Amino acid sequence: MSKIAVLGQGVMGTGMAKNLALAGHEVMVWNRTPKQALAGTVSAPSIEQAVTGAQYVLYCLSNDQAVEEVVFGHGGVLQHVSPETTVIDLSTISPELSLREHTSFAQQGIEFLDSPVFGSRGEAQAGGLWIVVGGDAQVFEHARGDVYVHISETVHYMGEAGNGARMKLVGNLLVASQLQALGEALTFARAAGLDLQDVIGVLDVTDFKTPIYSGVGRGVIEKDYSLNFALKLMAKDLGLMENFSKELGVSLPTAAVVQASVKSGLERGYGDLNASALILALSQDQHIEL
Repeated sequence: MSKIAVLGQGVMGTGMAKNLALAGHEVMVWNRTPKQALAGTVSAPSIEQAVTGAQYVLYCLSNDQAVEEVVFGHGGVLQHVSPETTVIDLSTISPELSLREHTSFAQQGIEFLDSPVFGSRGEAQAGGLWIVVGGDAQVFEHARGDVYVHISETVHYMGEAGNGARMKLVGNLLVASQLQALGEALTFARAAGLDLQDVIGVLDVTDFKTPIYSGVGRGVIEKDYSLNFALKLMAKDLGLMENFSKELGVSLPTAAVVQASVKSGLERGYGDLNASALILALSQDQHIEL
């Protein structure tokens, strides 16, 4: 078993730390705002103390700014991690920052993998995340059996440095598009006088069924927008998609439509609700009660 530092004890980090500890690893946790350590883990007062002697350092942080502070800031990971450590960033961040991490760690002889995750609270707690990875193939294979197996349902090696971050934006485009399509469809169905329970029953069995349509659809009917992945974080991800697509010279018209729904939701004060609250905003903009 390995000593593993998990930095950040939000929704995702707590689930990862718990499952790594259950697997028998020695888990040291650190959070910018001090929290009581989970059972089976030890809380460190600083990044330095968390990462010292660790075989792996993991972090899943909310945005580019948080990664900048934790990795590159005073007292951050780069200042204290050793060449014997493999660093794994599981955050959803810009490919540009991900490549900067790769370069900076490589200059210090430190192995690094960009490994953003698909899934939210339930998957993190159950060790059932879906992870996409960019970086050195041998480093990935070593980490697969030590780390990824305990926190994921599947893990996918995508190739060179930054490809994990790139794939995460591709996947999040599909997630955002499905939420937008579901919101439009439910609003359309309600306006047409259909029973939404019956509508979801159809969506459960058709060839275009998805877990998002079934799960989020029932949540909308029950007016349940409890937090799994915040709407404000979806807004952040859409901004990352927009910036990266501009760099590539690629148009993302669907993302622009979703951004309008998300913007409406944020203006209505729904930023801390689940990302599915964009559906609530979309229907309210049409003066339709779901």
